[in-house]
Amino acid sequence: MFAGEYLCKLDEKGRFIIPSPIRELVQAQGNGVVFLKGEHSVLIYSSAEWAKLLDKTKDKLDDDQKRLFMHFVVSEIGTSDVDKAGRVLIPGRFRKLVPVEDDLEITLVGLYNHLEAWNPSSWRRYLSQTEDKNEQNLNKIYDLLSSN
Repeated sequence: MFAGEYLCKLDEKGRFIIPSPIRELVQAQGNGVVFLKGEHSVLIYSSAEWAKLLDKTKDKLDDDQKRLFMHFVVSEIGTSDVDKAGRVLIPGRFRKLVPVEDDLEITLVGLYNHLEAWNPSSWRRYLSQTEDKNEQNLNKIYDLLSSN
């Protein structure tokens, strides 16, 4: 399971070193990753998790939905392999979606079976807006966590 928040530096080619706890999970599931446009970020799946997601769509979507999924989601993915130094290249069009600023940093956020890559300032803004908007739900979550 992917969890945590990590600030990662990109090199001049758009590669970042996957933090070691995440790298071990990705490499245990193969050596490749799949990039996908998210609502506010870029989604990153291990190759194995992406294959599971594809299988799930075969079972849960009707033919029209499958076609839409293939045309609007699968056709837009990007792929990369983890190199020997633990680096992953973010394909150029996905770097533009983050967007990567002059400081060449991204925030990686672990979300169960995938990661999200964010522009660090967009991530902080999103957290602030979400906290204000969802205070009651967050209190319930915090209560659940502290009850054990």
